[in-house]
Amino acid sequence: MYHLAKRFISMLFTVCVIVSLLALYQPARTMRLSPLDPSSYSNAQELIIRHVDLDWTVNFDKSTISGIATLHFKLTKKDLEEVFLDVSDLTVSSVAAKSTAGEVPLDWDIGGTIENIGSKLTIYLPTKTNDELTLVIAYETSPKASALQWLTPEQTFGKKHPYLFSQCQAIHARSILPCQDTPAVKFTYNATLHHPKEVTGLMSAIKVDSEPGVSKFQQKIPIPSYLLAIVVGALVSKPIGPISSVWAEQEQIDEAAEEFSQTADFIAKAEEICGPYVWERYDLLVMPPSFPFGGMENPCLTFVTPTLLAGDKSLATVVAHEIAHSWTGNLVTNRNFEHFWLNEGFTVFVEGKIVGRLSGNASRDFHALHGLSELSDCIKTQLADTPELTKLVVDLSECGPDDAFSTVPYIKGSTFLRYLEDLLGGPSKFEPFFRAYLDRFKYQSVLTNDFKQMLYEWFREDPNNEVLLERINWDLWLFGEGMPPVIPSYDRSMLEACLAHATLWAENDLDTIKNSPLVKQSLVSVQLIEFLAQLLERKKIVDLTAEKVALLGETYGFSTTKNAELRFRFVRLFIRARLIEKMDEILAFANSNFRMKFVRPVYKELGAWPQARPIAIENYNRVKDQMMTVCAYTVAKDLGISDVSA
Repeated sequence: MYHLAKRFISMLFTVCVIVSLLALYQPARTMRLSPLDPSSYSNAQELIIRHVDLDWTVNFDKSTISGIATLHFKLTKKDLEEVFLDVSDLTVSSVAAKSTAGEVPLDWDIGGTIENIGSKLTIYLPTKTNDELTLVIAYETSPKASALQWLTPEQTFGKKHPYLFSQCQAIHARSILPCQDTPAVKFTYNATLHHPKEVTGLMSAIKVDSEPGVSKFQQKIPIPSYLLAIVVGALVSKPIGPISSVWAEQEQIDEAAEEFSQTADFIAKAEEICGPYVWERYDLLVMPPSFPFGGMENPCLTFVTPTLLAGDKSLATVVAHEIAHSWTGNLVTNRNFEHFWLNEGFTVFVEGKIVGRLSGNASRDFHALHGLSELSDCIKTQLADTPELTKLVVDLSECGPDDAFSTVPYIKGSTFLRYLEDLLGGPSKFEPFFRAYLDRFKYQSVLTNDFKQMLYEWFREDPNNEVLLERINWDLWLFGEGMPPVIPSYDRSMLEACLAHATLWAENDLDTIKNSPLVKQSLVSVQLIEFLAQLLERKKIVDLTAEKVALLGETYGFSTTKNAELRFRFVRLFIRARLIEKMDEILAFANSNFRMKFVRPVYKELGAWPQARPIAIENYNRVKDQMMTVCAYTVAKDLGISDVSA
């Protein structure tokens, strides 16, 4: 009997250990999470959020946002028993259903966490549902919410007040509110924002009322969750157009207003191409250096990196890109991020057209050719080990959108559209179709096949197009790996000068270079960027020594330039030349901003340099807390570090 009891106790202990381990188990990503979106738990095929009311309190002491989100749903399925929402590191305190009789508390639970995806919030509905449902959720964000960046006063220009900003794209809105965090769902929102009285609060909406410490906003046009945005800081504004102001800290406001003075012209040209601008305001906000992207097209308030402040407006076309998003992405949206090219490829296509209308077709084509250089660099470096992510339409069943993010949907997508435009009769034929596409699908979320079907419907009205349409190899364009299968016949006049300079420096020694008349020929800023890009593309650079790199910097002013695009490529030449004595300068650039376009290639290339790798990892660990989560995570992957805390 003793032995039976001992055996029973042993078995019970084993069971308890297994149960404890299961409780700690973090489920792996092995499948698509929902029918509409591989990266969202939400049952958006059964009910859809139509409107959100937010009452938020920003707490800088705790680095949290707390408050209530009231979600108004339209149901497409009768007698629904459960609601699935996306959450990430949220502390939910209560959930209730709102009715004419008051609020009815509901049962709910939060499932396990999948890395870079988050968790499923399941809400149980005890009574039969009809066409509409309103849920009231009280909650608080985590200090480590992936969508939020909290800066101390010392990390700002003014050094007096703290600063908060958000970045919800692609799937980080779930870390600041329980939601259907998929671009398949669009909603309007109202927000009341409580914040310290001495700072300003802004959101991706129109400010309708404010008093010290309280700001109220309204967004009347339906947006996907990734376009929800908030910023709180010591901000001032300056008008730069009829419907536009630029916001920044006081120390940067005049420089920013001058740099982005072309904004009204960009908007006017975009309207010529895409149709009326519907968002009422187009303001710009110059972000702190930790902002991980070049720009973010938050409606009514575009966020832009301070690395655009080049002093000569040479990088301001990023603003044209974000303005184009007002139609391609914000108005017509990809249904999930496997079809991200419908946002970004279309936007780069419109951006190029804006450049062409303002600066001529040669500039438009040079813009496109420069994009192809960046794409080639991306495929050879960032995506070298994941060729499946060089497809235009990717499979996100087993990875998150952040893992797949690259220039591929931007440049390969825009190249495909330019190929289609050239094939089907040029701008005079293609632009009316493009504008009709935007009009047909405005306020909606679409898949690639929606675009394809409308293209065939439109151009088949002319039977002469039938043969041309048959020539389009959709499978190769959408699912082929690597560079675009066809490169359009671009005007190469501006590019040829860049290539000539790159050839001079790649294939000759110092004496030949010094005596070449070519070095006396001037290049404009965008050509200098492309020249350096082409030089980095060369498999071999003759005598790539410290002396040659120094002469290059002196000849073209790379050593002293404010232009971040030039500095980015110049410090990569230090890495290419294995100039360990330049490590302080390399890291100074890497630490000056955390824009992923810049820091990821720098860290990836440092990681492949044995002598520099430990220095790069040490630097990363020292500064990673200043990065947004998405940046820290992807740089860690580029360095081959297993997790961000390494």
